[in-house]
Amino acid sequence: MGRKIKLLQGNEACVHGALYAGMDFFAGYPITPSTEIAEVSSEMLPRIGGKFIQMEDEIAGMATTIGAAIAGAKAMTATSGPGFSLKQENLGYAAITETPCVVVNVQRSGPSTGLPTSPAQGDYMQAKWGTHGDHPVIALSPTSVAETFELTVKAFNFSEKYRMPVILLMDELIGHLREKIEIPEPGELEVIPRKLPTVSPEEFKAFEYTEDLVPPMANFGMGYRYNVTGLFHDETGFPTNNTDEAERLLNRLMAKIDNNLDDILIYEEINAQDADVLLVSFGGMVRASKEAMATLKEKGYNVGLFAPKTVWPFPSARLNELSQNKKFIFVVEMNLGQMIEPVMLAAQNKDIVKGINKANGEIITPEQIVEKCLEVI
Repeated sequence: MGRKIKLLQGNEACVHGALYAGMDFFAGYPITPSTEIAEVSSEMLPRIGGKFIQMEDEIAGMATTIGAAIAGAKAMTATSGPGFSLKQENLGYAAITETPCVVVNVQRSGPSTGLPTSPAQGDYMQAKWGTHGDHPVIALSPTSVAETFELTVKAFNFSEKYRMPVILLMDELIGHLREKIEIPEPGELEVIPRKLPTVSPEEFKAFEYTEDLVPPMANFGMGYRYNVTGLFHDETGFPTNNTDEAERLLNRLMAKIDNNLDDILIYEEINAQDADVLLVSFGGMVRASKEAMATLKEKGYNVGLFAPKTVWPFPSARLNELSQNKKFIFVVEMNLGQMIEPVMLAAQNKDIVKGINKANGEIITPEQIVEKCLEVI
């Protein structure tokens, strides 16, 4: 049969990627510029026996997604700006209960209702720190329609493999961009299933300290009874006020990510090792940065690009290696300076790191990137 070729929006490609990964449940609330994800999900899920439900608000959308995942579904929700803010409390609940699900945030200009139809990347820090307390985060950010499909599959895989919510941090530019993509055939991309228990219900501990630090997860209805709570809990899932138990749980949650960075970190490099000047960008701004890099090379400058696709955890170790021989590092982002902070920490030299920023609802053009670079180099 071969691959199917389609002309899709980024938002549409997200749904196709989710279905490829096995999504059988979507709950959410329509909000610009993510609404097409809900619309396409509502059309396609019933065809495969899946479930779509529009909830009364974003808080309920996140809660329902968590409930469906605990019941065994591969579940996703999608939102933007104000909706992502409303999901944060339940996102923290998913983190401490180790509930696998995918949360898509198609970023728009803010704060508050801001510019609903305009592109922005102002939720970068919120993706890491939006909910309270310390918790692990995986956030992925695509740069094209085809990559949106691939990273949506990755998001589901990471959520099931590490038993945690995963954020797909898109932006309006990619969400509403239309490009030709080839849909991979079934089996072409890896799809990771949930790790189910192999012991009897009597022996099962829902939050057991396994060798890989990711306990098997029994779906509700399988005959395994266990407690699910947002409180710190022991291996059985029941609340505990024991500070040693609390510390042990939190350390395990963090370690299951920290111990697997080689698997989780995805990034693109173009002439990044040998360049004198490095552009760092993510999401939709990678496209403009690539064109700016080509223009600067034509002008005789040795310029490279580092584009994180896994934006949290940030690929600090690799950027630290790349920064050792750089004259300047320019961080291109549609906000007033968010990714620049981990870049500065990674480079360990704030003087060489410069921000190229815009937060008025317009993209940063390649020409503007070139102009800003030439002011410094």
